[in-house]
Amino acid sequence: MQAAPSKRSAGKSRELMALVGASLACVLVLAAGIVAGGALPLPLLGTQPVAAIGLVGGIALFIAALIALTVVRAKREERQAVAEAAGLKRSLAAADSIIRSEPQILLFWEQNQPLRVVAHTLKDIPGLPETPEKFLRFGQWLEPSSAATLKPAIDALFTSGQPFNIIVRSIAGAHVEAEGRTAGGRAVLRFRDVAGHRDEVARVLAQHQRLAREVRASRALLDALPIPVWLRGKDGRLTWVNNAYVRAVEARSRAEVQERQIELLEQRQRRAAARVLARGESYRGRLPLIVGGERRPHDVTVLPFEDATAAAAVDVLAIEKTQGELERQAVPYDRTLDRVATAVAIFNAQQQLVFFNEAYRKLWQLDEDWLKTRPTEGAVLDRLRELGRLPQVINYSEWRSKILASYGDAAVEDDTWLLPDGRTLQVLAEKRSDGGITYLFVDDTERLALERDYNVLIGVQRETLDSLKEGVAVFGTDGRLKLFNSALAGIWQLSRRALAEEPHIDEFILQAREHYEDAQTWAPLSRAVTSFSEQREEFGGQMLRPDGSIIDYVVMPLPDGATLMTFADVTDSKRYERALEERNEALVAADRMKNAFISHVSYELRTPLTNIIGFSDLLGNPHIGTLNEKQQEYLGDISASSKTLLAIIDDILTLATMDAGTMELKQGRVDVPAVIDAAILGVREAAQRARLSLHIAVAEDATQFIADEARVRQILFNLLSNAVGFSKPGDTIGITCRREGAMMVFTVEDQGVGIPKEEQWKVFDRFESRSHGSGHRGAGLGLTIVKSLVELHGGTVSLESEPGRGTRVTVRLPVQGRPDKAAQGLPQEGPEGPLSATGSRA
Repeated sequence: MQAAPSKRSAGKSRELMALVGASLACVLVLAAGIVAGGALPLPLLGTQPVAAIGLVGGIALFIAALIALTVVRAKREERQAVAEAAGLKRSLAAADSIIRSEPQILLFWEQNQPLRVVAHTLKDIPGLPETPEKFLRFGQWLEPSSAATLKPAIDALFTSGQPFNIIVRSIAGAHVEAEGRTAGGRAVLRFRDVAGHRDEVARVLAQHQRLAREVRASRALLDALPIPVWLRGKDGRLTWVNNAYVRAVEARSRAEVQERQIELLEQRQRRAAARVLARGESYRGRLPLIVGGERRPHDVTVLPFEDATAAAAVDVLAIEKTQGELERQAVPYDRTLDRVATAVAIFNAQQQLVFFNEAYRKLWQLDEDWLKTRPTEGAVLDRLRELGRLPQVINYSEWRSKILASYGDAAVEDDTWLLPDGRTLQVLAEKRSDGGITYLFVDDTERLALERDYNVLIGVQRETLDSLKEGVAVFGTDGRLKLFNSALAGIWQLSRRALAEEPHIDEFILQAREHYEDAQTWAPLSRAVTSFSEQREEFGGQMLRPDGSIIDYVVMPLPDGATLMTFADVTDSKRYERALEERNEALVAADRMKNAFISHVSYELRTPLTNIIGFSDLLGNPHIGTLNEKQQEYLGDISASSKTLLAIIDDILTLATMDAGTMELKQGRVDVPAVIDAAILGVREAAQRARLSLHIAVAEDATQFIADEARVRQILFNLLSNAVGFSKPGDTIGITCRREGAMMVFTVEDQGVGIPKEEQWKVFDRFESRSHGSGHRGAGLGLTIVKSLVELHGGTVSLESEPGRGTRVTVRLPVQGRPDKAAQGLPQEGPEGPLSATGSRA
C-alpha cells in the first residue's frame, strides 16, 4: 500500500522520458538528413533549403523547450511522490502502533491467500498458544464445543462475508472474544480477552449451556425409565411427562397428555398428596393405580421444589408377591426362633418391630400385646428407659440416635450393655436385605464373670512377676524352667527366647556362670531342683559379681514339687541406702538449726520490738501526759520504724512458716485504699529521708476484694521497700490498683537504677540481693516472700526492668480469693471501671 503512489509517479516519469527521447531521436534524424545533403524526402522539408534549415531549427527549439518542460514536470511529480510516500509511511506506522497497543490477535485473509497472523499481543490467557502456527490450530486449544462453533462462523465469513461475534472457551477454561468482519475481498479476524461485564456474561452463558445440557440429559434419562414420571407447575397442571407415563394412561403422545391433562392419580389421591405438600413435606405412599387397564400397587413419591412438584410411581406388585412368599416361608423359622433361649428381635426398614420371640419378651419383661402393635425401635428403647432396664449412659439422646442411625448408610456394630441389675448383654446386630435389622441379645453375665476371674488371675500373676525387680524362675519337677520374668533375663543378660525354650537347670547355670563363676554357690541351687530329698528347705545367699554388682538369691520349694528361685540386684539399693543415711543426717541437722534460728529470732527480736511498740503507744496515750506536736511526730517515727523492723522480722518468720507448710490464709474483705495506706505507712519515713514522692492511683471498681489483708499488706510493703531502696533522691514511686476481669492488679513502679536483663530471672530467688550501684543492701528475702504469698493466694507476679529507667512489679490476685474459698459463697465484686483521679503524697 505504501509503494502505490511511487509506482504511479515513476510510470509518469518513464512516459515523459520516452516522449523526450522520441522527440530527440526525430531531431537527430532530421539533422542528419540535412547534413547528408538532402537525404530526406523533399515533401517532408519543403523545397527551400533555408526554409528547411529554419524549420529544423524551430523544431529543435520546440523540442528543447518541450524537453525542459518535461524534466521540470517530472521532478515536481517525483517530489510529490516522495512526500506522499513519506506520509503513507507515517500513517502506516501510526496504524501499526494503534493495532499493537490493544491486547489482541489480528488475522488477515484475502482471496487465494492463506490466513496469516498480523498482530499477536494477547498475553496471560490460560490455554492460549503463544506461536501463530499453534494458534491457527483452533481444535487443539479450544474446547470441542467452542471449536465446533468457531469453524462454521469463519467459513461463512470467508465464503459469504457474514460477520460474527462469539465467545469461545479454551481448554484451560479462559474465555476469549472472537470477531470477524469483511472489507471488499478481504477478511479480518480479531481475538480479544473477555473482561469485566463481558467476562461475567461469558461465564453465565457457559453455565447456562452446562445446565441446559444437564436438563436435557436428565429428561432423556427420565424418559428412558420404565416408571411413570411427571412434573407439575405452580398452577397444578402437568408440564412434562415421560414416555412411561404416556403408556400408563394409554395416551397417543406426550402432547395429548399435556393438552387434555390426563391424570394417573385419582382425584382423592391427588388431594391427599396436596395436603402433605401444603405442609412443605414430601409425599410418599403406596397407592393402587390403573396402569394399562390393570390396577396395580405403586409406591408414589411426590417432591416439592420451588413452585413446582416432581412425582414418580414405582410398580411394587412383584415386591408384594415376593414379600408374601417370604412371609409364608418365614413362619417355620419364626417358630424355631421362638423356642431358642437367645432373645431375638427383628425390625423392618421403617424401624417397626416385626418379630420377637418369647426369650425377648422375658428378657425385657414387656407386655406381649404392646409388642404385637409393632412399635418402633425408638419407642421400645424409650419404654425400657422408663422402666429403668437400659444401661446407664451420660447422654441418652445421643446414644439412642446412634443406635437408630444404623438404619441408614451407617454400618451396624455389635455392642455390650451393662444393665442396672448387674447382667451383661452382648448385643449382636445384623442388617437385613430389606433395610431392617435383626438383634440377638445374649446374656453373657456368667461367662464373662468366669472369664474375668480367670483373666484377672493370669493378669495378676503376669503383671506381678513382670513388675518385680527381682528375677523370678520356677523350675518344674523335670528340672526345666517353666516360668520366668523380664528381671531374670536382665540380671543374667539372657535372651527371653532362650529362656522360653525351657532350659534345664544345669543349662541355665552354665549360661549364668559367664557373669558369676563360683561353682560352690551354684551347686546347692542345682541340687535343690534336681534332688529327691524328702526334706526340702528354703535357703538363700548373696553373690558379689566381678562387675561390682551385688545379687541376693533365695531358693524356695513349692508344694507341687517345683522350685522357686529369686535373684535381686541390690547394688543400687545399697548405694542409695548409704546416700540416704548421709542425706538424712544432714537434713536433720539443718532442721534443728532452722528451728533454733526461728526460736532465737522470735525471742530476741520480737520481744524487744513488742516492748518498744507498746511503750510508744503508751506514751501516745493522753492519760500519761500531753505531748507537743514535735514529740508526737517523733513518737510516730519511733512507732513507724518499729513496725517496719517488725515487718522484716515477720518476713523471716513468714518464710520459715511457708517452708514448714503450715501457712494458712485468713481471707476476708480487703479495702484496697486502706491496705495501700497501711503499706505506705511503713516506708513513709524512709521515703521522706530520700526525698521521694509517692504516686497513688486506684480504679473506681478496685475498692475491695477477698484476700488475707495482712499478707497483702506485707506484699505491698516489701515491694515499696525495694522501690524506696533502689530509687534516687527526687524520684517518684507509683503504686496503682485496677481490676482486670477476675483479677485485682497491683503495680509498683520506680525510676531507680533498674535490673540488668541477665539478672532478672533470679530476683525472686532466696537471699538474692544486689545493690546495682544504689547503696541499698537487704537480706534478699523481700521478693521471695512476695512471690510465695502471691502464689499462695492463687495469683501471679511479674517483673519488668531496664537499667537506668527503673523497675515495674505487677501482682495479680483473684478478686474472689482462692478457688476453694470463693466456692464457699464469699461476696462477689462489681463490674470493672476506669481509674479514678490520681494524687501524690510526699
